[in-house]
Amino acid sequence: MTKTFHSYHCIIPPDILRNVAEKGNDAQRDWAYKAIEQSAQLRGQREVVGLFAALAAVPAGGKRRTVYDAKNGLTLPGKLVRGENDPSSKDKTVNEAFLGSGKTYDFFSKVYDRNSIDDRGMRLDSTVHYDFEYNNAFWNGRQMVYGDGDGQIFERFTIALDVIAHELTHGVTQYEAGLVYRNQPGALNEHFSDVFGSLVKQYAKKQKANKADWLIGKGLLAKTVKGVALRSMKEPGTAYDDPLIGKDPQPGHMKDFVKTTRDNGGVHINSGIPNKAFYEAAIRIGGNAWEKAGRIWYVTLRDRLRSNSQFQDCANLTLAVAGELYGTGSMEQKAVQEAWDVVGIKAK
Repeated sequence: MTKTFHSYHCIIPPDILRNVAEKGNDAQRDWAYKAIEQSAQLRGQREVVGLFAALAAVPAGGKRRTVYDAKNGLTLPGKLVRGENDPSSKDKTVNEAFLGSGKTYDFFSKVYDRNSIDDRGMRLDSTVHYDFEYNNAFWNGRQMVYGDGDGQIFERFTIALDVIAHELTHGVTQYEAGLVYRNQPGALNEHFSDVFGSLVKQYAKKQKANKADWLIGKGLLAKTVKGVALRSMKEPGTAYDDPLIGKDPQPGHMKDFVKTTRDNGGVHINSGIPNKAFYEAAIRIGGNAWEKAGRIWYVTLRDRLRSNSQFQDCANLTLAVAGELYGTGSMEQKAVQEAWDVVGIKAK
């Protein structure tokens, strides 16, 4: 069933925008204010995605990618610059967007037998060079959009595969659980995007859980920024600590849960708690995180969660799914229970 809900999702947390607006130079402050204003406008939109899904669908098993160039403008999608069977572009940003969406498609197809974002063969559209030195990337309910970054705070937003996969996973959530983008359901929405963003990167690198960095957006921060990524699933709250963009505010335990009206009730902040739980489950289960831990989370997202599900619901449901997939009392189920215990949630 097609869901209609908050469909605009940016990778950059609003707390970073606020910090830059307060502490940046004139150009940086102008960018931050513009980004905040633009986000507010786009978040006011509601997308009815059913018609688009029908128009974009291709035969089962097909993969169709298109990349457009906004040429530093705001009109979407822009000029078509690469299609599925076209040769590589001279523009590395075009190629990164094309290859990143392809790796995300292949991951969901080969690992979970999912036919694109909507499981109906949805075409994967991307627009690059959006706006001038735009410091963000977003999924708008229909396509991916990437800014080039300003080179002072952020590099180009196609540089990180996990960022591409994170944003595309918002589309998966849109077509499945439809998690409302506010408070705990919104934090779960961000959480699942981080989970599969990281897993797509691990799958592409053929990394086992204990060899992965568990960072989201590594390489995205400019060299002058003190930080390694946007978020750390392994150690929430440690990704960055910089005079300009601030300190990573993510908690990793329910005792530190942040109650706020900002950021839609802290969706980019409190997602650190379930992120930590998934990391702990993946490490306890071992091997390739996408095979068992990822499958538990995928089935939970696809079949069990509802639009208003809370952290406790997610814990209970992942525990139940682990039992169904691998057996009641199995090592996998115990790992999931222990993982939620680590973050202060008793899965039952």
